[in-house]
Amino acid sequence: MKIQQIYTGCLAQGAYYIESNGEVAIIDPLREVQPYIDIASANNAQIKYIFETHFHADFVSGHVTLAEKTGAPIVYGPEANPSFKAHVATDGEVFKLGEITITCLHTPGHTMESSCYLLKDKDGKDYALFSGDTLFLGDVGRPDLAQKAAHMTQEQLAGVLFDSLRTKIMPLADDVIVYPAHGAGSACGKNLSKETVGSIGEQKATNYALRANMTRDEFIAEVTDGLLPPPAYFPMNVKLNKEGYANVEDIISEAKPFDAKTFELVANETEALILDVRHQDDFAKGHIPKSIFIGIDGQFAPWVGALILDIKQPILLVTPVGKEQETIMRLARVGYDNTVGYLKGGFESWKNAGLEFDTVTSVSAEKLDEIMKQFESNNEKASVFDVRKPGEYAAEHILDVPSTPLDFINDHLSEFPKEDTFYVHCAGGYRSMIAASILKSRGYHNVVDVLGGFSAIKKTEIKTTNYVCPSTLK
Repeated sequence: MKIQQIYTGCLAQGAYYIESNGEVAIIDPLREVQPYIDIASANNAQIKYIFETHFHADFVSGHVTLAEKTGAPIVYGPEANPSFKAHVATDGEVFKLGEITITCLHTPGHTMESSCYLLKDKDGKDYALFSGDTLFLGDVGRPDLAQKAAHMTQEQLAGVLFDSLRTKIMPLADDVIVYPAHGAGSACGKNLSKETVGSIGEQKATNYALRANMTRDEFIAEVTDGLLPPPAYFPMNVKLNKEGYANVEDIISEAKPFDAKTFELVANETEALILDVRHQDDFAKGHIPKSIFIGIDGQFAPWVGALILDIKQPILLVTPVGKEQETIMRLARVGYDNTVGYLKGGFESWKNAGLEFDTVTSVSAEKLDEIMKQFESNNEKASVFDVRKPGEYAAEHILDVPSTPLDFINDHLSEFPKEDTFYVHCAGGYRSMIAASILKSRGYHNVVDVLGGFSAIKKTEIKTTNYVCPSTLK
């Protein structure tokens, strides 16, 4: 028996390759499916099943393409109703894979079709649970995403999830391995661990939602407390996962390389969004006016989903040379399939063509300290904005600096001064550069990025606090 976790950091997502005696099951595959086919081929094995734990909201799964390429059936748990051909399993249905079995456990609550898959070894012993978004390490799936489809409130869904955990998962033996669908960084939960493999026993001991003496009402209150609004692209990804989608290889082949002059012309004619995915330092030194920065080396896909509200938005790319196809693929992972093309030769080709470009002004944390002290000496206050998440802000922030989370930056535009210089920071510099690019694209050209973010700020004499007025948080 072989179990391989294929973890994708920018999505905080785990797909799984399971093999026994030449037969393979894939659980929650990514949209680009060739790697799974290649692994099976290298092992002289055949993909027999494609298991889906639920209709994913945060990424587009590869189930449809993988089924087309291999002929393997797509398997969902009870209450799933996909538009394409699939096997909808019954609760407790057993699937034989070589010398082992995989049992479908219907565990509604995150969504109503949510299911876990329990692997039993060749001796029939419970060995591992592929828990999808029902159980994470340190948390459970948020119960607010499926309200509309289920015609239920988040509190009602949380109650269903409580029952699923108590009747299907907590009775399992402590030594059963837990393989979740996501880790820290996913918006599908609020307290996910950085670890990606655990055990039932560890979760019973450490996961707040699995406390043995927890009442149903306590569970509902704690699981629904502090939930931020989900990214706008989530419902659209559910729709793609439920109804089907184009092959990612076709999407990559349709995106065209444009020289600088043609790129500019296409941008003007199509009203495409220019997305620059280079490192933030390179973006600061020079970028196409009104382009938006979301670096491919950070939490790329989730930030694209959070900030580009329409998955059908035409996109033109500025990438590091050689990263064009990877970027298109990573956009497609979260349903952004309308990449019109990319700047051939990267940003240098734009500069070499003599076309106009913009920059972002940056200051060190030490310089910000000097500026803030100078303002204080005149009984004034420098305009500084914190674009980290509310939880980070609550833990510690600069005294008297407001919380303007990047996720909701459009809601805070009126708070940024149009004429005066102001400063933005995040934790390390990635998100503040995204914020700066968005603000500049909307005419706020006096924005200054703080290099190194709050990590650097804490090393200065700038006063910080952990006091939070609830009204300052979204």
